[in-house]
Amino acid sequence: MLNEIKKDAQNRMAKSVEAFRHDLTKVRTGRASAALVDHLKVNYHGSEMPLNQVASVAVSDARTLTISPWEKQLVGAVEKAILASDLGLTPNTAGTVIRINLPALTEERRKELTKVVHSESENAKVAIRNIRRDANTQAKELLKDKKITEDELRRYEDDIQKVTDSAIKDVDGVVKAKEQELMAV
Repeated sequence: MLNEIKKDAQNRMAKSVEAFRHDLTKVRTGRASAALVDHLKVNYHGSEMPLNQVASVAVSDARTLTISPWEKQLVGAVEKAILASDLGLTPNTAGTVIRINLPALTEERRKELTKVVHSESENAKVAIRNIRRDANTQAKELLKDKKITEDELRRYEDDIQKVTDSAIKDVDGVVKAKEQELMAV
């Protein structure tokens, strides 16, 4: 029973770390990335569709994204989605192709983005700690139902703490890598 709870907690913690990694793709570094606009929603015939389902996004050079909507009438909707986003980018349209030029990051902006990364990492750590709490609660229920002993519970809680520490260490490693990426000029 305890091993199943521990495996479930490990899997959930690993998913939290992966979700954190994925969230950091939205934080812009010095170079263009298609992941920067993946989360944008475009109004397509009255419904909100992800940008990558209505257009192809390509990186044409280190500082330029090229977006080609699959239907000509979508150009305006894609432009609106980019302007309405929190990215602070301005699209340039030439026919049916939209280009986004990413400005160079200033030192001040890099520091702001580092703060955003740290804030996101705290959210990931809180999620991991919540998973630990849930797992410990499940184990205490087993003790209450007299399915395990107190010694087994203590050993299990130590194991879960080690798993939690490992997951938090992974999050810190991701933060450190992203910081280096942000501060590289």
